[in-house]
Amino acid sequence: MNLSGILVIAAPGHFEATIENLNELSGVEVHHTDPETGRIVVVQEAENVGAEVDGLKRIKQLPHVTVAEMVYHYLAEDDQILESLPEDFDQLNEQVKVPAYLNN
Repeated sequence: MNLSGILVIAAPGHFEATIENLNELSGVEVHHTDPETGRIVVVQEAENVGAEVDGLKRIKQLPHVTVAEMVYHYLAEDDQILESLPEDFDQLNEQVKVPAYLNN
């Protein structure tokens, strides 16, 4: 079992919809929300590292998710250890444009 702490930032005006979308994902629980900043803290439970990375990629691709980054990771007896991140994982970060209001 792997646990991930993930910070998600929702686009302005889409905070509640983003929370609903996160709650629909298997293995994902919303633990803290801050409507003023659009920040949402989720914990994701996954079977192995591969599923953990796939889950983060799913979160990054949700509508109105501006930022989603893993800030904590716990690994417990994972039979599948990844030598490196999948090639397409880095491409997700290149596609995301950080809004100006997040640069303050």
